[in-house]
Amino acid sequence: MRLWNQKNRLKAEKPALPLEVLEPIALSWLLGALLLAAVPRASELPIWLTLLFGAILIWRWLIAMRGWSLPPRWLLLVVAVLACAGVLIDYRTLFGRDAGVAFLSAMTACKLLETRTLRDGVVLVFLGYLLVMSNLLYSQEILLVIYLFAVVLLMLAAQILIHRQHAGLKALAPIWLSGKMALQAIPVMLILFVLFPRIPGPLWGLPKDAYKGRTGLSEQMTPGTVSELSKSDEVAFRVRFNGPIPPPNQLYWRGPVLWNFDGRRWTSGAGAPRNTPVPFTPEGTALEYSVILEPSNRIWLFALDLPALLPPQTGMTSSFQLLRQQPVNEVYRYQMRSYPNYRTGHLDPIERTTALRLPARGNPRARALTAEWRQGGARPEALIDAALFLFREQAFYYTLNPPLLGSDSVDDFLFRTRRGFCEHYASAFVFLMRAAGVPARVVTGYQGGERNTFGDYLIVRQSDAHAWAEAWLEGRGWVRVDPTGAVAPNRIQDGLYAALSDTEELPFLARRGGDGEWLRQLAMSWDTVNNSWNEWVLAYGPDRQKEFLSGLGFGPIDWADMTVAMTLMLGGFGLLVAGLRWRNRGPRDPVVKAYLHFCARLARRGLARANQEGPLAFAERVAASRPDLAGSVREISRLYALLRYGPVVSTAEVRQLQALVRQFRA
Repeated sequence: MRLWNQKNRLKAEKPALPLEVLEPIALSWLLGALLLAAVPRASELPIWLTLLFGAILIWRWLIAMRGWSLPPRWLLLVVAVLACAGVLIDYRTLFGRDAGVAFLSAMTACKLLETRTLRDGVVLVFLGYLLVMSNLLYSQEILLVIYLFAVVLLMLAAQILIHRQHAGLKALAPIWLSGKMALQAIPVMLILFVLFPRIPGPLWGLPKDAYKGRTGLSEQMTPGTVSELSKSDEVAFRVRFNGPIPPPNQLYWRGPVLWNFDGRRWTSGAGAPRNTPVPFTPEGTALEYSVILEPSNRIWLFALDLPALLPPQTGMTSSFQLLRQQPVNEVYRYQMRSYPNYRTGHLDPIERTTALRLPARGNPRARALTAEWRQGGARPEALIDAALFLFREQAFYYTLNPPLLGSDSVDDFLFRTRRGFCEHYASAFVFLMRAAGVPARVVTGYQGGERNTFGDYLIVRQSDAHAWAEAWLEGRGWVRVDPTGAVAPNRIQDGLYAALSDTEELPFLARRGGDGEWLRQLAMSWDTVNNSWNEWVLAYGPDRQKEFLSGLGFGPIDWADMTVAMTLMLGGFGLLVAGLRWRNRGPRDPVVKAYLHFCARLARRGLARANQEGPLAFAERVAASRPDLAGSVREISRLYALLRYGPVVSTAEVRQLQALVRQFRA
């Protein structure tokens, strides 16, 4: 016990080493890097948090530059509590993507108010790296990645300057060093990217709110659903065909199929997907193509009518809709085969009942009209022609801004407003067919697309969202009928832009011609770069990895082969770097470099320093042998020992040592 108390007393009496204070220049670099890391998400944070982050950055910089005192602890505590409360009030939680990024930004700002020492600076550097990575939760566009790479270089330069803030580095030396480190890491990054075995889907799940801002089709359709999507020029997916791009009237990209109607809203009624393609009779040749799908947080994939191939971990419903096992939360590339001409065959009794079901009441005028059509035993083909004739010959208009409809939405559209978008025509047509006794359903997806001549692929945007109908005919099965084509045939052949009289309602990239065509062509050339980024980086999953490695001549390859190849390449690269460093070995610390240069000059005069000899002992031996050098030798050795082994390094003293060594003559 006495020994234990004695040890504790000695520990208590041992003086603590002074903490190294963060120099203003190092702190300024760090503040700049933190500011740039927070800029991409600044507009999405609450305005009060953006202002708080910026104000604290400026405040902390002024503290460093003007020598002000840091705020008291009680003020820091108040700011931290208020910031945390503000995040809770705005987001109702501290968890999830949006709340988590806001909380990280708030706590980083609070940490600045107590940053004093080198250790605090290191903590802020790693908080800065987290801020950089948080931007990738929102977007992985190539321009953002390039920007964030530059921010990482600046953050790394700040980290170098923090650890070597007294080493006498010149103004751009930290950037030069961080650039060299990044260049040396690129081969390792490429080896890991290409050969590290990929698994389907992400390694971990993200919070649900990570995808809430993404738009796209829905499992239900009401008047205005599709027309709202048509006002967006965001890319839904891109397609590269193994041959010529098909004509526009074959470019129907199948998505959710809607069976149930409650008088106003259509909803999906598809059953569970099966693990094999639904059989049908193909006619003609198949289309082979690959789809690069943008993240949607939906489980459905898009394919041309009718798909005859299932991507990995994907099933197909009886409605020929492709459903993935996991939501598409990353850029996803898959191969497809489709037949534009086909016969589907027999109709299941349950599906027939569903495809004829209508609400018991509502829309009496539409029901009466179909009763007239059915007089005389008209065949289903004649009923379809009658409905299309109605749309073609009557004063119907195709518009993005149709009037509101009442409780009898179909009657209101057919006999009063006669203005609508594709969902209005598809909904009314299917209602008429069911009322006339013809099984029918609504199909939603996309129609058409724009060819990118720079990259020779098809771009399908949200503005290409479309709804059409399918009617079941004996001997032919499900037949596509697009009533929009009866009202606005230009919509099918030339796209949405050609079908609307007021094209100002459309987003810029969905327009054609005009004074801004050169801007569109510039955007298309940039989209070619984005598509390559998506195909080879963001969509580099297990299938793409095996395809790429097989194309290099490796043949069939599995994860074990990739692991061996990766290990060998990393080991070889490590040996190469070690060999180069061995050849170029030498001190990099300016203090050590200056002292060794000093020792080399003495060695040329027969005064070599022994390996076990310390700097002060060596100085005394030289002073005894050469009294004429005693003053300068002792000063250089003393300064070297202070800088090399002392707790604090001063930039001025480093430069003083270098000057003394340059002036020394033995």
